[in-house]
Amino acid sequence: MTGPPLAELFDASRRRSFRGRLLRWFGRHARDLPWRGTRDPYAVWLSEIMLQQTQVATVRGYFERFLARFPTIDALARADEQEVLRLWEGLGYYRRARQLHQAAKIVVAEHGGQFPRDVETVRRLPGVGRYTAGAILSIAFDARLPIVEANTRRLLSRLAAYRGDPASAEGQRLLWHLAELLLPGKQAGRFNQAMMELGGGTCTPRAPRCEQCPVAILCEARRLGLQGGIPRPKPRAALTPRREAAVLLRRRGRVLLLRCPDGGRWAGLWDFPRVALDGERPAERRRELAAKVRDLTGIAIEPGELLHTLRHGVTRYQITLECYAARCLAPGSPPDGAEVKWLRAEELARYPLSTTGRKLARLV
Repeated sequence: MTGPPLAELFDASRRRSFRGRLLRWFGRHARDLPWRGTRDPYAVWLSEIMLQQTQVATVRGYFERFLARFPTIDALARADEQEVLRLWEGLGYYRRARQLHQAAKIVVAEHGGQFPRDVETVRRLPGVGRYTAGAILSIAFDARLPIVEANTRRLLSRLAAYRGDPASAEGQRLLWHLAELLLPGKQAGRFNQAMMELGGGTCTPRAPRCEQCPVAILCEARRLGLQGGIPRPKPRAALTPRREAAVLLRRRGRVLLLRCPDGGRWAGLWDFPRVALDGERPAERRRELAAKVRDLTGIAIEPGELLHTLRHGVTRYQITLECYAARCLAPGSPPDGAEVKWLRAEELARYPLSTTGRKLARLV
């Protein structure tokens, strides 16, 4: 970082001014969100996990439905994982749901169902890192713990006019230090929520609304006219095209589903037999599909008509997914460790599927 050190840039007077301006602004402009009406650590924890890499507008309905079905940590711990995943369906990043479920079991087994207050204990829970632990404990218990996540990382970078990579070791040290420096002795949870609100709605990635910002007068990047280029934008990774195929394999009025194995895409969810294809011509792809589905399920099939084509993105791939009807030629035993089920169409609603899997289920 160039320029004066943080302690000099944000001396005691500027820190007091910053806190006062931010909290007064938050009092007038805070959105009415369902998780802000409680200090129940379980509800706060649930909201923070759901909000990871997910928009607030998307989370609202999921949060309310999930909490209605599992109102306590104990209720979540006793739940079947399949039901947890079914309620999470469509929210994406399903590992979050599985880790939340695992962590609830640990809280019940080791802490009597009471969410722990010790930050190191909380950080040992599955799916909980430094930011999530600080958010939960500061909001629920007013613990004086800083937070740095996507929105506050951007806000803090601009406040300090930090021109380096905020994800680097140096950037992380500097931004966490600034977050702690600015944190008030009281109302830490309210302050952290105000920081996230300001970063999410005003100090936006592109075209930040500096004229509406309550702390613009204290922002070093704005003073230098650098707010548009801070943080330094990441280069966009090129998407790799990939062709996949799924089959709606019917037998005696039922359709085949497989459980996605641990460690792979959509672990714990169910899906129709789905494989990657390399063949260029339709006839080649059908032969390849039949061979790969047999390897996957142990069942000999005859691919039929192409029912539907979907295009979607997963991590670094841009996927073209072809969905085929298929006929069972010879039943077989699935490979060791594979879990398969033949289900009636009306039973599919009870099983957690990926977003594309649910779209294919509507074709059944």
